[in-house]
Amino acid sequence: MNITFCCTGTKPEPWLKGLRAAFPEATVNVWAPGAPQADHAVVWAPPQVFLDEQQALKGLFNIGAGVDALLKLRLPPQAKVVRLDDAGMSVQMAEFVCHAVIRHYRELDGYEADMAQGQWSFRKPRERADFPVGVMGLGVLGERVAKALASFEFPVHGWSRSPKLVDGVVCHSGVDHLNSFLASCRVLVNLLPLTPDTENILNRDTLSRLQPGGYVINVARGAHLVDEDLLSLIDSGHLAGAALDVFRTEPLPAEHPFWTHPKVTLSPHTSARTLRSETIAQIAGKIAALERGEAVAGIVDPVRGY
Repeated sequence: MNITFCCTGTKPEPWLKGLRAAFPEATVNVWAPGAPQADHAVVWAPPQVFLDEQQALKGLFNIGAGVDALLKLRLPPQAKVVRLDDAGMSVQMAEFVCHAVIRHYRELDGYEADMAQGQWSFRKPRERADFPVGVMGLGVLGERVAKALASFEFPVHGWSRSPKLVDGVVCHSGVDHLNSFLASCRVLVNLLPLTPDTENILNRDTLSRLQPGGYVINVARGAHLVDEDLLSLIDSGHLAGAALDVFRTEPLPAEHPFWTHPKVTLSPHTSARTLRSETIAQIAGKIAALERGEAVAGIVDPVRGY
């Protein structure tokens, strides 16, 4: 068996070591133009020439949670695109989102600003019942986030394309129920996959349907959000602010107005990072299963985009 590694911007040596330990009988190498045909590939942002050359691939294993960039490329027709199920990302995402929600709900940003100015301030405690949180996307990450928020006793709503049942979460599904879902939320967390149907889904129309004083947390993809619509709704007072971890262009350009807006909190796409050891173990298990002819979880439907 031949496994090739093609991950842009990723130091290959630790990955090769882990994969070789999992498959001591296999050939595992970093891809270079003209390399022999491989059976499986471990990838992140591969160039089109890699896919054009590697036409015998049976499996393409993405080391990140999102496969939207990969699906824009011309893929070998028989290759299965396989995404990570979790690999340690869901608990990270739950940590990050709960922190962002609680920071806003408890007005910790305001206290921090006051203390920096030498002010010992007081704010009237808020009621959780007044801060229903909506999670868009109830996949592995979204479900973990929704359950974590519910453990803090926030009213939690979830929206997905197809019906889901999640304990402690009021679940909505389908385009026909999107508006009622949005109207039920004061805080909106986006964890949708990026597809042609979800690009620009966070726009003036959808965000204006949130309850007054709404707050937006985007931890999915920058292309979900229409930046100028968000800023306009914040400046109008309909939205209280936003916490953004992902952007249309990364790194965020220095001239972008997000940098200086006082009601927008930024982080550098760090809400859930790939954990190498967990990822290698999961990918190795799936490669072995495919080689045995078994079904594996996480095979992407190219039409749906996830």
